[in-house]
Amino acid sequence: MRKVKLRAGVFLAPFHPLDESPTLALERDLELARYADEIGFEEFWFGEHHSGGYEISASPELMIAAAAQRTKRIKLGTGVASLPYHNPLMTANRIAQIDQLSFGRAIFGAGPGLLVSDAHMIGLDAKESRDKLDVGLSVVTRLLRGEWITEHYEGWYDLRDAHCQILPYQRDLEVCVASTFSPNGGTLAAKYSAGMLCLASTVMGGFDALSTNWKIACEAAARDGRSMDPSGIRCATDIHVAETRDKAMDQVREGYERYLLYIKNQSEQLKESPAHKTLEELIETHQIVVGTPDDAIEQVRRLELKVPDFGCLLVLDKNWADTADKKRSMEMIGRYVLPAINGENRLRQESFDWARANRDGFIETITSATKRAFEKHAATAPQQVEAAVASR
Repeated sequence: MRKVKLRAGVFLAPFHPLDESPTLALERDLELARYADEIGFEEFWFGEHHSGGYEISASPELMIAAAAQRTKRIKLGTGVASLPYHNPLMTANRIAQIDQLSFGRAIFGAGPGLLVSDAHMIGLDAKESRDKLDVGLSVVTRLLRGEWITEHYEGWYDLRDAHCQILPYQRDLEVCVASTFSPNGGTLAAKYSAGMLCLASTVMGGFDALSTNWKIACEAAARDGRSMDPSGIRCATDIHVAETRDKAMDQVREGYERYLLYIKNQSEQLKESPAHKTLEELIETHQIVVGTPDDAIEQVRRLELKVPDFGCLLVLDKNWADTADKKRSMEMIGRYVLPAINGENRLRQESFDWARANRDGFIETITSATKRAFEKHAATAPQQVEAAVASR
């Protein structure tokens, strides 16, 4: 039995093929956030990318501001804000503002920036990105707590009496750090008492990286006399489910092939790149789920072996399926996968089994009670007739 209830969410980079209208593609992304809110998903994350052609959200904050107007309950995360690309004061101000606009539904997800081509365009040495993420987190989290900062970083920022005019709506706005293969994510999550946004949870080697980074985070926190909260761990993985495996495969195959064009353009020269994998190979190695709700349940169980009681299952949306099929998949995750993992129907099943085990006795009781009622009626019927005649 889980100690922490598993939440569901969506992580949207987003990926959109080159022949689609970017306007309509972004509109569909916002509609997906609205639908996720409608069916009870608890988190929706928007990415930040600036090159490559497919991942067309340059500002997660803008996407969150728009999504906040279309949703009511769902938490909205920057997935992630690439801290080395921005002045930390400007980042802090944007995060505070979107938390106000969403009435406290923002999550501040931070990372070093994924695409080297993004860093190249602004003259940033990508090898410095991880160190700058640490520094950026230090500055932004202090600003969001209301501190005034005077600090200089050669070639990046020069802050003088820097402060936020308004603070986040939430006094305890959640911070999450992107975590993939390196130990950096776990180390920073512990350092800043942050959650972990595990974006390589199930890719080749990702299962091992997930458990290793979780261990690193727990050990680092323990050295400071603290403990990590597994409810702050998000495990992102590709999941698309339908009524049958064949149906699920039919729904994603064409979209996967179009997505593969982008991956080949980014990393085909790397031997371990997913660009060299078929859908079947990715499924067989448990890197993705394209199948039924039972297949998704098994994937969650595998993740639980690495991080027991992790908090949120994030569906990585890579635009493989049509919107209608994608929504149906999300609905089936909420309808079948989460209840199975969280034991939501345990008492219903126990009540059902109890009623079945005792049905013979219950039927006998009902039968006996009905028989006595008829016997009583038969015994008193003549007197009732005579009384009715006499009353006339």
